[in-house]
Amino acid sequence: MSAVDIVVAERGLRRRSRFGAERGAWLLFLPAMLPILAFSVWPLLQGIALGFTNATAGRDVVVEFNGVQNYVDLAGYELFWNSFGIGLIWAFSVTLIQFVASLCLALLLNANLWGQGVARTLALIPWAMPPVIIAIMWRLMLHPTYGAVNGGMGALGLPDNINWLGQASTALPAAIVVGVWAGMPQTTITLLAGLQGVNAELHEAAQIDGASTWQRFISVTLPALRPVIVAITTLDFINNFNSFALVYVLTAGAWGTMLPMLFAYNEAFRYGNFGLASAMGNVIVIVITFFLFFYLRAQAKGRES
Repeated sequence: MSAVDIVVAERGLRRRSRFGAERGAWLLFLPAMLPILAFSVWPLLQGIALGFTNATAGRDVVVEFNGVQNYVDLAGYELFWNSFGIGLIWAFSVTLIQFVASLCLALLLNANLWGQGVARTLALIPWAMPPVIIAIMWRLMLHPTYGAVNGGMGALGLPDNINWLGQASTALPAAIVVGVWAGMPQTTITLLAGLQGVNAELHEAAQIDGASTWQRFISVTLPALRPVIVAITTLDFINNFNSFALVYVLTAGAWGTMLPMLFAYNEAFRYGNFGLASAMGNVIVIVITFFLFFYLRAQAKGRES
């Protein structure tokens, strides 16, 4: 056998072995991929397709393709765009307040304080509670007659008859507070993990140079946390904009808390306009994909750096 034949045979063997390894990897990957395709990708594709039909509730209803008519109707659907604005206010407010509060709590949990382990465990409690349970608990606490919040305010000599979830002036702010409380554990733990990864030698060098605690936080801690901050705030914004159960149980969308997901839910299951509701869902998916793109790009830049 010539040298050329040997090289060709070796290349063929490498290709077959690589193909066999890739096929084995796909076979291992398939059991995890099938549920995702069946329960996530396929329903998503069906929902996207439904947004281009005139599907409505009822027996023996003929579903027909109507092109972009649902999106033309949405363009002039003022109530939906109002809910979109409320959703953006909700998502930005909850994400921003949640980040600031979580960063402060993470800094405290990262300090060498007494009872640190117990405090970290307590900080995870809201994370272990389903959104519906959190909403029911807070509805009881915010009840205008026997709620703990009004009771505490009365004990301090403040007004104790505020209907927090029953009037337009307080319903959305109260829901934002509940959303912040419910989402803080995930953000706090993520930021705490990032703080523990900050190089202590950089802090020591800055301290030797005469930098104060605040200056070290600005010049050392925040730059080191930047990839973590971008990732967690983006994911928080997506989760908050996509909220449903928490606000639904709190107010059912009344008093200025009608988020886009609630609006689409009502359009589908209260009024039976499945095609139009699916078009609303498609618009929401586009917005979420837009922010997901920035998240993935920030992650890629973080890996490059």
